[in-house]
Amino acid sequence: MICSTAMRLCGSAATTLLFALAAAPAPAAERHAITRLDAASVDRALRSAVDDGRIPGVVAMVATPDAVIYHGTFGKREIGASAPMTEDTIFRIFSMTKPVTSVAAMQLVERGKVSLDDPVSKYLPALAKLNVLDGFENGEPKLHPAATAITVRHLLTHTSGFAYSFLNKDLMDFLTKRGLGPMAHPDDEPISFEPGARWQYGISTDKLGNLIEAVSGQTLAEYFQHEIFAPLGMEDTDFNIAPEKQSRVPAIQQRQGDGTLHETPRQAVPPVTSFSGGGGLYSTGGDYVKFMQMLLRRGSVGKTHILRPETVDLMTRNQIGDLQAGRLTSVMPARSKNVDFHPGVADKFGFGFLINPVAYPEGRSAGSLAWAGLANTYFWIDPERKICAVLLMQVLPFFDDDAVALLRNFEHAVYASQ
Repeated sequence: MICSTAMRLCGSAATTLLFALAAAPAPAAERHAITRLDAASVDRALRSAVDDGRIPGVVAMVATPDAVIYHGTFGKREIGASAPMTEDTIFRIFSMTKPVTSVAAMQLVERGKVSLDDPVSKYLPALAKLNVLDGFENGEPKLHPAATAITVRHLLTHTSGFAYSFLNKDLMDFLTKRGLGPMAHPDDEPISFEPGARWQYGISTDKLGNLIEAVSGQTLAEYFQHEIFAPLGMEDTDFNIAPEKQSRVPAIQQRQGDGTLHETPRQAVPPVTSFSGGGGLYSTGGDYVKFMQMLLRRGSVGKTHILRPETVDLMTRNQIGDLQAGRLTSVMPARSKNVDFHPGVADKFGFGFLINPVAYPEGRSAGSLAWAGLANTYFWIDPERKICAVLLMQVLPFFDDDAVALLRNFEHAVYASQ
C-alpha cells in the first residue's frame, strides 16, 4: 500500500490524519480556476445527442466551490411523453451512492469509532471466515480459506476481493451453479482473491454500509439524512421517493443491439427497508453538486462541516499503491459493457473515488476524482481547476457508447468554453 504504517488511522484518528497531511508531497503549480463557461457551446454538446435520438434526456451541471456556473436540461423523462427533463428530475444514481457511503465511513474514522486497519469482522462478525474462489475444477468450485483478514481500508479501496458477478465470470458461474441469480449475494459468498492483492470493483461498499449501520446504531438512510443530506441541504436525495415526487423519476432506457432504445414503462418506485450503500440512492443534479462542492471545499460548505480538511486530503490521494483501477470486464453485456475509464493510463483509487494521475486530453486535470452509476450517471471533481460536474442519464447498459461519447463531448465543451 502507498500509506506507511505511521499514516494508518489507528489510535488517535485526528493526530494521524494531520501527520498524513504533513507527509504529503507539495502540489504542482496550479492552473487557473474555472469561474465561467460559454453556456451556448456546452448546450450544443448536450442538445446534439438528444436531437439525434441517441440519448432521450439528460441533465448536466457544472459548479465552482461556491456557485453553479452551468445547468442544462434536454429531452424528455420518457420517450414520446410530454414531461421534459428538468433540474429537479430525480435520477437513480446507483453507484454514485458509493462516495456518499465512503464519506460516512470516514466520519466514523474521524470520531474514533472505526479504524482503517481494523478487520471488518470486528464490526461484522459474519465476515470473519471467508473463502477465496480459485476458479473451477471438473465443474466444481475450488475454494480455500482466506489467509488475510479484510480491513476497512480494503472496503474503501475495492481491494477486499468482493466482486460483482456481472463483472466476474467465476463468481457468476458459482452463483449459477447454486441456482442463484446474478445479483444475489449469499452470506457465504466467496471473495475473488486475497484481500489487498488487486483492485476489483464489487460489493465492498455495500459491506461498508452494513458496517456503518452496525457502528452507528442507525439505518443507513437515517445516518445519511442526519449527517450528510440535511446539513448540506440535499432535500431530494434518499433511498425512498415520497409519493408527491414520484412523477419526477424518469423511465429507464435499454439500448438494443440495433442501437435503438427500449423503454421500461414508468411505475411507482416501491419503498425499501434495506439500504444499499453501494447503489441505492436517488438524487438530483443540484443535490449531487452540493455534495461535490463540499469535497471541493475540503469538507465544508459555509459553516456546515461534514469532514475535516485532512480527511478529504486522505480520501482523495492514491490509496492502492501500484495497483490499477478503473477497468472492468463485463459478463452481462446488457447490464454493462467492458469499461476502461482512461484508456492507456493506470488510474488509481482513493477512499471512494477513481483518481486519474494523468490529465484527460482536453479535459479534467491530473488528480481529479470521479465515479459513475449503472444507468450512465457520471461526475468528476477537479480540485486543480476548482470545478465539479455531473451528467445524468437513465440508459442501460453502463458505459453505453452514445452515453460515453456524450460524457466526453460535455467534458471537452466545459474545458474549451471557459
